[in-house]
Amino acid sequence: MTKEEKKTNSSWSIEDLIALTDEVQNSSVDFRGKEFNFHFCELVEEEEPKMGALPEGATEEEKMEHYSKVGNNRIVHMIEKANKKQPANASIMAENWGMLPTSLRYKISNHIMGIESSESENFTI
Repeated sequence: MTKEEKKTNSSWSIEDLIALTDEVQNSSVDFRGKEFNFHFCELVEEEEPKMGALPEGATEEEKMEHYSKVGNNRIVHMIEKANKKQPANASIMAENWGMLPTSLRYKISNHIMGIESSESENFTI
């Protein structure tokens, strides 16, 4: 494969990116020695969850809570979009997302957002 062919294969086209928002992506994370399978879809701007703005003068704690809710809602919307497209493969529902262990939700969220980190960085055992 030539350098030019590699560059072409490693670059996104607009068509591919647009198609990605309609594609159900199947994935899994390792949780306590077992695989947990889930699926999700990328969102377009109009599908992003709407959250009110932070009040002026919000404390750092209020800001962290707000951004945590925004991120959590975004992940749930991505999962729910995939659930609507492939309901038979749904493993997570909006109703049970909050009941999952926090460390598992954190792993799933990081995986979907493309953030790789170890649990030990954010959770003490």
